[in-house]
Amino acid sequence: MSQQLLVFQSLWAMERRHTDGFERSLDENIAKINEAGFDGVSAFYTSRDQVRRLDDLVKPLGLQVEGQCFPKTVDELQPVLEFASEFGVHHIDLQPDVRPRTIAEGVALLDGWRRLSEQVKFPVYIETHRDRLTTDLYFTLDLLDERPQTKLLADLSHYLVGREFAMPVSPENHKLIHRILDHSWAFHGRVASREQVQIEISFEPHKIWVDLFMEWWQYGFSSWRRRAGSDDSCTFTCELGPKPYAIIGPDGNDTTDRWLEALQMRDAIRQLWDEGVANEERERCA
Repeated sequence: MSQQLLVFQSLWAMERRHTDGFERSLDENIAKINEAGFDGVSAFYTSRDQVRRLDDLVKPLGLQVEGQCFPKTVDELQPVLEFASEFGVHHIDLQPDVRPRTIAEGVALLDGWRRLSEQVKFPVYIETHRDRLTTDLYFTLDLLDERPQTKLLADLSHYLVGREFAMPVSPENHKLIHRILDHSWAFHGRVASREQVQIEISFEPHKIWVDLFMEWWQYGFSSWRRRAGSDDSCTFTCELGPKPYAIIGPDGNDTTDRWLEALQMRDAIRQLWDEGVANEERERCA
């Protein structure tokens, strides 16, 4: 085997939230994701009954799962780890639903979650996300200074919109994002501008932001390949969320087809990964 990229699709992003009121069933969404050639799904992992139902659907198809949870305390992670141990998971995406004012409080939580995660065989990653422990870029970097072994899951859209990086992004700000990426072991795919957390990637005027994120993801993949084991797999989750993440028109509906944009993102990311691997191989052989 060798290092590989797995591209997942978010089940949350499969929600239509259309004014016609129609929503696909979980069975229909899993079938749609599988038929499109994704490698797995990202799903909430906080209810045993829901996890069991999900497992019944994905396991026969060979799809892998990113399990999402939102603990407010150290102990709230424990049942999630039990579900994942019972049913299996590629990794747990921990969104820490806390907003401490001091680094010491944040470090105490990270230490507690790390102690629990050391008891299981699958990785637990801390997601970078607004309104969470990691809401602020600088605060998160301070946490990494105290606990450099922390493994992140990078959703960079939150930091771009949170810090309102001007274009072109300064070398100093690129370095800050690279520090996040050098501690990231999985990725969530959404493109932001400095004003909106999620913009339409298929709109030509937004290409400047798409190119920026592609540059960051390419750096993140290259960093991951240097740090990861020879047979490890890197996950990238297409997470183009429904409104209010998605921008809507005056009719209350999405301005684009988010499913088609997810397919567009998936193909671009696979190409980005393959190009990076090929370039690194040429450099080794030069």
